[in-house]
Amino acid sequence: MDFLAGFSAAQIAVAIAATLGAAFVRGLTGFGFGILLVPILALALTPVEAVLAINIMAGLLALTEIRLILREAERSALLISTLVVVGTAPGLMLLAATPQDLARLLIALVALSAFGAILLPRRSAAQPGAGATTAVGLSAGVLTGFAAMPGPPVVPYYVGRDIPRATAKASMIGIFGVAAVAGIASGSAIGVLEWKIVSLGLALFPLVLFGNWIGSLAFGKVSDPVWRSFVGTVLGAAAVAALLKLV
Repeated sequence: MDFLAGFSAAQIAVAIAATLGAAFVRGLTGFGFGILLVPILALALTPVEAVLAINIMAGLLALTEIRLILREAERSALLISTLVVVGTAPGLMLLAATPQDLARLLIALVALSAFGAILLPRRSAAQPGAGATTAVGLSAGVLTGFAAMPGPPVVPYYVGRDIPRATAKASMIGIFGVAAVAGIASGSAIGVLEWKIVSLGLALFPLVLFGNWIGSLAFGKVSDPVWRSFVGTVLGAAAVAALLKLV
């Protein structure tokens, strides 16, 4: 464990437990990994360390599912992914310049917004216009850099529409994979990606694979109302817990 010498035993324990839980939810839903994990991990690590470690894990996970993405994702995912790349670096620079306590509060609020988005009524399957799609992509990029959470704008874009669950899941997985790579590249470019962060992400990745696999076994075996209720409950609990810890 010398490669994790930069972290305490308590930090590593929190990271292990939170990563397993978040990976399970990600396998079941296709999203929620960063939304769930960042608020918890940012209480044990600095916000920048938490965001970059999660981007490393999320990027590696997306690479294992590239065939699913190419087969099932909606074409809109390509445009949104491109815009995510544009917005990520400004978001990470904003995070690096924000006081840690304020950053933790803002990250928790972002997670809470994802809970609210899940509760919105479902819309038709029609793809939103270019303006709405552009706004989703750019805001997801900024949130990728600032909180490793492209989910709050992306999730309602897909889950909120009456499209096949497999299409929504594959589209989100593809976008989140690109977002993770953009976050890693931006962190390296601005000089905040340290070797100990890379080590932590790589060390936790087997847990991500295991938790995601268990969650994937349940995907499609629960009804849509149960699926949405489960996601909303977990997202809300994670956001509220992070807010209460800060207060």
